[in-house]
Amino acid sequence: MHNTTMLLIELGAIILGLGVIGRFAGRIGLSAIPLYLLAGLAFGHGGIFELSASEEFVAIGAEIGVILLLLLLGLEYSASELVDNLKTQYPSGAVDFVLNATPGAVAALVMGWGPVAAVALAGVTWISSSGVIAKVLTDLGRLGNRETPVVLGVLVMEDLAMAVYLPILTTLLAGVGLAGGSLSLIIALGTVGLVLYVALRHGRLISKAVSSDNPELLLLVVLGLTVLIAGIAQHLHVSAAVGAFLVGIALSGEVAENTHRLFAPLRDLFAAVFFVFFGLSTDPGNIPPVLVPALILAVVTVVTKVVTGWYAAQRAGISPKGRLRAGGALVARGEFSIVIAGLAAGVAAEIRPLATAYVLLMVIIGPLAARWTEPAVRALMPRLVRVPSGAAGQSPPAREEPEIPSGTTVRADSPTQP
Repeated sequence: MHNTTMLLIELGAIILGLGVIGRFAGRIGLSAIPLYLLAGLAFGHGGIFELSASEEFVAIGAEIGVILLLLLLGLEYSASELVDNLKTQYPSGAVDFVLNATPGAVAALVMGWGPVAAVALAGVTWISSSGVIAKVLTDLGRLGNRETPVVLGVLVMEDLAMAVYLPILTTLLAGVGLAGGSLSLIIALGTVGLVLYVALRHGRLISKAVSSDNPELLLLVVLGLTVLIAGIAQHLHVSAAVGAFLVGIALSGEVAENTHRLFAPLRDLFAAVFFVFFGLSTDPGNIPPVLVPALILAVVTVVTKVVTGWYAAQRAGISPKGRLRAGGALVARGEFSIVIAGLAAGVAAEIRPLATAYVLLMVIIGPLAARWTEPAVRALMPRLVRVPSGAAGQSPPAREEPEIPSGTTVRADSPTQP
């Protein structure tokens, strides 16, 4: 009885605290992610007060948070949209990968953490935060800017790449031999390819089978299916997160819209629990030794993301001002960096505190970079901003019109909002 009482008290305090933190973050115009992480650090191992009775429950809630994050991300896109985006945006995706994964990989190798940790830290510095970026674009009123579809294209490429990257990382983390690892990787990638094919060819049938006019039944069926597929994916070394992502892709049309509306509050709750749990399981005393590497990585990857946005926008014929805005918008890292670090914490214990410090820095720097990159460069390097695009016939003339093609939208209902 005593344990149950303490569990309820701690859970109530955690959830109430998350609500207060989220409201405070909204008032000061920041993402709530760094505040959730700081709260976890304060009340976890080595913090000012350690929560113990609710630790196991919060750990399960964190797993559910990752699953729901990826499920709702998958609902954002249909299989055909992902395929079309892959055909048009792959050069920008390749540049994004090379420029932003390389600093993390090099840092892990320089610090002697080994090749598996290098693959993990590469993912931490590579993937931008879709949730934070969507909120920033909304707050800045840039949803109608010409560079916004370019930013979305890069984010979609990263989301699609996660479906391949996570199985590779999970297989490496499993520590199986070469033959076993190759087989697991083939199974993982084959599963991803099969689900994408089924979603592309038979997505309507899947959506029809899942569909229900009763919100309660729809919630139960989709949640049960998602958790089941996530568990099977985990067993096949595909990663539970990817399994949930693929379920989201398989649903389309009205079913996807209804599911998104039903699951958004659950996603927000459990995603917040996930960020708190990551902080709870990180010893604050381990962060000061990695602050300098985290700061160096932050500075380097701010520059590489700006270059990525510049390149992607230049391919679309956007003006230099728009290219800088696109680059600044892509700077923020968040949920996926924490997911990857959480998976890899067993390989190199230092990854968790480094990722925590890095994400804290990047979630704060991201909105500032989105707002000030273009004005700062215009003030410091005015000739660069005036340079016309399309040199040597490599891209169409620069365009400044704020309109974007009809139907292009950004979801701002992310777990980073209060």
